[in-house]
Amino acid sequence: MNLFKRLPLLNIQRKPGRSVALAVLSAFLAASVFAGSVIVSSLQSGLSSLEDRLGADIMVVPYSATTKSDLSNILLQGNKGYFYMDDQVLDQLSSIDGVRQMSSQFFLASANAGCCSFSVQIIGFDAKTDFVVQPWIRKSYQKPLETKDIIVGNDLNAFVGDTIRFYNVDCRVVGKLDKTGTMMDTTVYTSIPTCKLLMKSAYENKLNDFGNVDPDTVVSDVLINVDGEHNVEEVVNDINLHVKNVEAIKTKDMISGIAGSLQGVSRLIGILMACVWFLAIVILMVAYRMVTNERIREFAVLRVLGVSSRKLFSLILKEGMIIGLIGALCGVTAGALIVFPFHQMIESQLGLPYLLPSTARIVGLVLMALVVTVFTGGMAAAVSANRISKMDTGLILREDQ
Repeated sequence: MNLFKRLPLLNIQRKPGRSVALAVLSAFLAASVFAGSVIVSSLQSGLSSLEDRLGADIMVVPYSATTKSDLSNILLQGNKGYFYMDDQVLDQLSSIDGVRQMSSQFFLASANAGCCSFSVQIIGFDAKTDFVVQPWIRKSYQKPLETKDIIVGNDLNAFVGDTIRFYNVDCRVVGKLDKTGTMMDTTVYTSIPTCKLLMKSAYENKLNDFGNVDPDTVVSDVLINVDGEHNVEEVVNDINLHVKNVEAIKTKDMISGIAGSLQGVSRLIGILMACVWFLAIVILMVAYRMVTNERIREFAVLRVLGVSSRKLFSLILKEGMIIGLIGALCGVTAGALIVFPFHQMIESQLGLPYLLPSTARIVGLVLMALVVTVFTGGMAAAVSANRISKMDTGLILREDQ
């Protein structure tokens, strides 16, 4: 009985080439399931993070900005870009019925910063009225921002206490933000007075004319929250009707485009995972059928020695599940070596918010990949085991003679 219990492992060790080939098939399935699940989960986490960061019902931008093809990415994800409108629009917007909260922002695209090999987006916010940025940055910095103080995105190679120069102005890093999975991770946040100081320095040093606008009389966008008595759509229409040269946009409408793209990518990955799983089942079943056909005399001898058909079935099933588990562990490891070290490249190629899931979520995905792979290997082995256990032992041995 002890020998029989060890027989599945002994059989696997006796034919290492055969065992490795079956394990490789299982590893391919596990890698596909795990990597695909992590990517889909990361996209969902990125969208949730983006929604959390918005915190406003409406965005108001200059009408000229709506012609920019990357407007959505500038507003939602922090891509580099800038546009301006007269700050008198703030008085007009405050008179619109339904406006509960309102805060302006100031966009600036820097030249190459000392912390990076590429330009970064600088976003200035009004500390007195802001209700979007400050709740987020308070996790890393609770004090009011002084002039030339900046908060940097998670992906920038800068840390608290560092000094970064923008347009010949040295700015001090006072905080580093949590990861968001968007271009906000390469964005710099500061106060509007600091942004205006940087723009004036750019003019003085002839580094960028920013359209020759007066920094003291413009803003880039205005974020608005609507009170409970008015419909967001009504306020948007009211702004577009009564305030000239601006465009009011529902943030949910802007997110819907990203959400649609995310659903499309997730659906495609899901279809590919289903195809891989189906092919893996078919290939494993064919492989186990070939293997069991080669071992048919071995199984017949075991029956002659007193092994019941039920125990023979159990033996083949255990071998399949052990090989599946070994392949699954190798496949999950291979998948992790793809999706984790290269997550920034994946994010760049997809062009969508991408935020790796929590540790608990990753552990859950690992377990799911292991269960799916072991189950698939066991099921493929079970089909062959069921066929072998029902064959006539005497007939097999007589044919062999």
